[in-house]
Amino acid sequence: MNRPIPASWATVPTEEERYRPLYARALGLRFVNPGGVLCFLFFEGSVALAVLLALAELVTWWAVLILPAAVAAMVKLNDMVAAAVVRTAALVPEQERDRFRRQMEPVIGRAQVRGIGAYAVPEARGLAGRARADGSEP
Repeated sequence: MNRPIPASWATVPTEEERYRPLYARALGLRFVNPGGVLCFLFFEGSVALAVLLALAELVTWWAVLILPAAVAAMVKLNDMVAAAVVRTAALVPEQERDRFRRQMEPVIGRAQVRGIGAYAVPEARGLAGRARADGSEP
């Protein structure tokens, strides 16, 4: 069940791996590709939040170590879930993928509206017995 994932499924080519942020490289992220700002928010933001909570004496100082580790674990878990989704999507036959794409295509067109008045199409609304606003029968 634990087959190796082909490198072509990963979102980051191997030649661009060295330009990725250190946070993403340290976690070994293959499918989630956070940018520099997001990596900054994940690590330094969680450290800053933990320090603020510790200074307010809402948590112990161990939270400065535990909170960034918990955020990193959640990011890695998200990457593993994305890998599972890609793996199962690759198992779907091409015919099913085409059928799904056809069903999900947006429909663009124009609707025909018959009649003019307060009730343009009274039959569609179940208002066939009512008179229009100008007094004429539908």
